[in-house]
Amino acid sequence: MTTGGGRALTAGIACYLIWGFVPLVFQAMASFGASSWEIMAHRVVWGVPTALVLALAARQWRQIVQVLRTPRTLAWLSLSTALIATNWAIYIWAVNSGRVLEGSFGYYITPLVNMASGALIFRERIDRFGWSAIGLATVGVLFQGFALGHLPIIALALAFSFGGYGVVRKQVQADAQTGLFVECLILLLPSLAFLAWLQSRGAGHFTVSPAATAWLVAAGPITAVPLALFSWCARRLPLSTMAFLQFIGPTIGFAIGVAQGEPFTALHAASFAFIWTGAAVFILGAWRRARQLRAALAETAQPAP
Repeated sequence: MTTGGGRALTAGIACYLIWGFVPLVFQAMASFGASSWEIMAHRVVWGVPTALVLALAARQWRQIVQVLRTPRTLAWLSLSTALIATNWAIYIWAVNSGRVLEGSFGYYITPLVNMASGALIFRERIDRFGWSAIGLATVGVLFQGFALGHLPIIALALAFSFGGYGVVRKQVQADAQTGLFVECLILLLPSLAFLAWLQSRGAGHFTVSPAATAWLVAAGPITAVPLALFSWCARRLPLSTMAFLQFIGPTIGFAIGVAQGEPFTALHAASFAFIWTGAAVFILGAWRRARQLRAALAETAQPAP
């Protein structure tokens, strides 16, 4: 692997490690008494300056101005904002309600939801590996439902909100940093109003202690930095490598949930076994497609006899 490829791989691993350990960060914020809605609001407020710094560092100032001047783009970003806000709110609530395992389950399903969305919406072709992975994930969802005694609503809501977010963002002519900045900007006023209301009632936790302040401010970088890393490495790594890396986050979340003593029965184990098998099939299919693409490019590059 070249030096550039090595840096991209490091960035990708760092991105998914941050996403994997995020439940512990939200739980640390909750330990000071912050509710899920308060954490969500701070995530937005401190995400604005962080995303702006990253966008400016990437020289995207003109793109930000162009987006803000284009009603159609703003409309798409308003829809993506609603989806990502739903995803954030559900996930923060889940990890602070003893449902880290179900949250990780949702993010195992997400790549397969993306694959199905690509086929249904963008007419992308799914090979036998893709259909096998989707089928295994469906069985995993059913087993998870049996284990919970009901449909895994949290996992499905996380998977479809984030999958829907990806579909909408494909319609937006804006880079990740610019898009995130505008999304946080859309949510900024209601978030500030909510935090001001909490503080006026003496129910806010931002000034409880220096540690609480530091954790809540950290919500911004924790939101924006991994997304910037993802955007950077996704343009530089093969699809097969990205397919493997994206399962790091939910695997860490799974380990956190088990370590914290969340219920894990034989039905849970069967559910995750199907999901892990589906993930393995998904990765194998991505690896084969990447290898075939490299072979086709090498053949095209061969000089004519």
